Amino acid sequence: MKIGERGQVTIPKGIRERFGLGPDTEVEFQIQNSSIVLRKKPRKLDLKKWKGKARASFAELGYSTVDRFIEDIRGR
Repeated sequence: MKIGERGQVTIPKGIRERFGLGPDTEVEFQIQNSSIVLRKKPRKLDLKKWKGKARASFAELGYSTVDRFIEDIRGR
């Protein structure tokens, strides 16, 4: 494989399919010893969108907070 004029390389189809690399997949380069390693960038988990999602479920169970639920199941 050769690097093109603009520094681009093509990742072989078999490798792309095996590791789920699509057109919008973010990757990162790392140097390990004297080698260059290409890795699929881990997705960041956006926990903000989950905030408050369980409030109604805990209220139905009679708990005002998650902390009270945890205390109850731990026997405190």
